[in-house]
Amino acid sequence: MSAAPPSPSRRSVRAFPAWAPWAFIAPFLVVFCTFVIWPLISSLVLAMQRTYGPGYTRFVGLENFAFLLKDPAFWKAVRNTVVFAAGSVFIQLPLSLGLALLLNRPGLRGRSIYRLAIFSPSLVGLVFVGILFRLVFETRTGLANTLLHELFPAFDPEFPWLQTYVMPSLILAALWLYAGFNMVYFLAALQNVPKDLLEAASIDGASPWQRFRHVTLPAIMPVAGFVVLLSTIGSFQLFELPWILLDNSAGPDDRGLTIVMYLYQTGFITGDLGYASAVGWVLALMLMGIAVFQRLFLSRAEEL
Repeated sequence: MSAAPPSPSRRSVRAFPAWAPWAFIAPFLVVFCTFVIWPLISSLVLAMQRTYGPGYTRFVGLENFAFLLKDPAFWKAVRNTVVFAAGSVFIQLPLSLGLALLLNRPGLRGRSIYRLAIFSPSLVGLVFVGILFRLVFETRTGLANTLLHELFPAFDPEFPWLQTYVMPSLILAALWLYAGFNMVYFLAALQNVPKDLLEAASIDGASPWQRFRHVTLPAIMPVAGFVVLLSTIGSFQLFELPWILLDNSAGPDDRGLTIVMYLYQTGFITGDLGYASAVGWVLALMLMGIAVFQRLFLSRAEEL
């Protein structure tokens, strides 16, 4: 009579060696250390050096950061960037939410066409948008001045958009570019709002504003927080749009100077890569602070 095969619990199981998990994650660690950790360490070391032309640097410690805190050009770039970010958050995002609410109405005909028309500007590049709006805001022949003068004859056809009103021009260009992009996020969030809660609120006699305030808004708050953070970070990284719109400059009296543009001018035009690296690190710390503040604010709002 043949012997019964051993039970599965008694079968010998060949264990993997202790180094096997490290072999699996080694490619990720190599790529992460090469393209993330090493550049961060190198940029921090570079931020403590002063560059005098190619191939010659001198260690200065925290002098770059001390000079940056007293640099009026840096603070002007910060002020301009904050103004642009405020325009993105308080003008662009409410408009995107309003468009999403309009396109989310049941029974709306041609909804797909409207969505495509509003979203399509975000498919073009920033360079194209910069060139396009440079032509739109031309003093004499620009579309903006020509159209406004036709509608309102008292309007000055030589209105200096890109000479005096640089930040409003940038905000309008970004509004045209990104309003449809952010609308898609809000539209996806609105389609996930529980319909039974809206119907129950309507039956209880809640007005449209009350339904939006107490049902829709809490439901889309996580997506709204993400969109606000995304818009804020993108605003603080603004470079291509003003650089192209203002013809490779910061505009008259540096009215279009942003933090990243100042970093570029300092590092690649002036040639002081150490100071530019310090500007980059301060920008990174500012973005980290904004992200932490927003996270705490949203957590507090969810508790309330």
